Amino acid sequence: MTFSHDVEHSLEVVVDLVNTDPTATGTEGLPDVGALRAFIDTHKISEIESVTDDDLRDVRDLRPRLREVFGAVGTSRAALLVNKLLEGARVTPRLTDHDDYSWHMHYFAPGSAPAEHLLIDAGMALSFVVVAGEQERLQICSAPDCQRVLVDLSRNRSKRYCDSRTCGNRLHVAAYRERQRAAAV
Repeated sequence: MTFSHDVEHSLEVVVDLVNTDPTATGTEGLPDVGALRAFIDTHKISEIESVTDDDLRDVRDLRPRLREVFGAVGTSRAALLVNKLLEGARVTPRLTDHDDYSWHMHYFAPGSAPAEHLLIDAGMALSFVVVAGEQERLQICSAPDCQRVLVDLSRNRSKRYCDSRTCGNRLHVAAYRERQRAAAV
C-alpha cells in the first residue's frame, strides 16, 4: 500500500513528534519554544506563524495520545483512538498548492494553533492508515530497550526497528555474537 505524499509526510511528522517524548528516548525532545519552532520549520509545517509556551504545553500533551494509536491492538481499537483524537477538532478540508508542492489537502482550519494543526494532520493521516486496513504498519520499535514509534512503509512489511542503523543493527550484531559464542562451545 502506498499512501499519498502528504499522508506519508504527515505520518513522518507524527512519528518524529511522538519520538520527542521522554517516554520514547528518555530525554525531552521539545525542551522549549525554540525547539518546537525548529520542529515546525524542519518538518515544513505550513501556516504556523508563531509559537508560545501554551503551544509547547499543548503539543507535549498531544504526544501520549498519538502514541496510543501505535500501541493499539487491532483495527477497532486503533479506530476508536483516532476517533477520540479527532473528536471536537475543527476539521476544515481544503485544497492547497503552497511552497512548490502540488495540490494536496489541508484539514486544519486556517489560523489553527500548532497543537490543533498537528492533531488534525496526525489524526487524518492515521485515519487513512486505519481505513486502508494497514493499521499494523503503525508500530513501536521491536528492540527491547527502545520505545520509539515507527511507520513501516516497506513493501513486504518487514520493518521492525525505528532505525536500522541503531536498534536493528545493534540487535543483529548481538545475535551474531551470540551465535559465534554458541558455535565456539
